[in-house]
Amino acid sequence: MDIRGLFGANVRRLRRAAGLSQEALAERMGVDRAYISWIETGRQNATLLSLWHASQALGVRPAALLDETHVAATVTPDREER
Repeated sequence: MDIRGLFGANVRRLRRAAGLSQEALAERMGVDRAYISWIETGRQNATLLSLWHASQALGVRPAALLDETHVAATVTPDREER
């Protein structure tokens, strides 16, 4: 899995754990809902600023969004790796 997929999987996992919709997270980050979808599916090459905003919106340290520990459980077999 590349860094975009890792970041996206962690954003999705932490967003769901926080009970947030993509729209709610997008509002907290000041971005469009589609941007969150692109991040979560690994199609968006997020910036460091996006990583920072996501961590603040989710109430986690930025490093949590790059943590490889939980990713294997969140990637589904039908998801294509990039």
